[in-house]
Amino acid sequence: MTTLPCFLRRRRLAVSLSVVLALAGALAQAPAASAPPAQQKTQVPGYYRMMLGQFEVTALYDGHVDLDTKIFRYSSPREVQRLLARMFVASTPGMQTAVNAYLIHTGGNLVLVDTGTAACFGSALGHVAQNLRAAGYEPAQVDTVLLTHLHPDHACGLVADGKPVFANATVYVDQADAAYWLDEAAAARAPQDAQAVFALARAAVAPYQAAGRLRAYGAGDTLVPGVTAVPEHGHTPGHSGYLFRSGGQGMLVWGDVVHSHAVQFRRPEVAMAFDVDSRQAVSARKAILAQAARGKLWVAGAHLPFPGIGHVRAEGHGYVWVPVEYGPVRTDR
Repeated sequence: MTTLPCFLRRRRLAVSLSVVLALAGALAQAPAASAPPAQQKTQVPGYYRMMLGQFEVTALYDGHVDLDTKIFRYSSPREVQRLLARMFVASTPGMQTAVNAYLIHTGGNLVLVDTGTAACFGSALGHVAQNLRAAGYEPAQVDTVLLTHLHPDHACGLVADGKPVFANATVYVDQADAAYWLDEAAAARAPQDAQAVFALARAAVAPYQAAGRLRAYGAGDTLVPGVTAVPEHGHTPGHSGYLFRSGGQGMLVWGDVVHSHAVQFRRPEVAMAFDVDSRQAVSARKAILAQAARGKLWVAGAHLPFPGIGHVRAEGHGYVWVPVEYGPVRTDR
């Protein structure tokens, strides 16, 4: 083994020390590791778009409400919890339930089905107009508003500070719903805890009624080309859906046929405490689910998980919800 001369050993040591000192200096001058960025904790704008033949359909998210599971009728609490758990739906602090509206551009009309809650139910809701703008439209461009019924989570979004949000729209509602919710005598006969709903319904349509832009229709009426009213009475006296048809395809925007996808597809006979006529609501739900499954219709639900669009498949004595898959806006089918 060859021993390095002394002067070479001293030189190598000096080089090593210089490298260490340079590295130490660089580390001293380097900025300290920065803290990670703050979590955003916000969601993307709530809209989803698809084509139905030549009609452009945009789902609009209004927000969510936590519903107490005690509102179910014709089922035991144990069975409700089992059905919720089966679909991984939490029931504490309540059962999260979406509120959706639907904007359909038919080519001839810009139609909004339901309007959300506005300020009626708190800050977790009331985002239909905001998401409509995010989707590329303005409320003033809507020429037709179709209400599935006059409950506050469907009609309150018609107004803001007493003024019409959809200033150029004509509002349509089933004649039985109008006769019930807009009648002051009916409101006076209602239980005290229900009278607020009557008052909110009257306030929501008031500016449109004053301008002569509130229309009542009958079951099965064609409201604009390609759009027919479908009676689903029971949840309210005039609760209705709207069947849109274009290019050989059909979509039923069905309002409140289902409030809980985890419970009521599997058990259509389960009703809700706030149904005006729960027996009739159950009967309507069974008929609509059968129609949607048999006809392979697209359906869009006000209280189905956003975007609330999909299909219904019959299975055993009940049904299964098959949600739409996220994808491009296809115009070639």
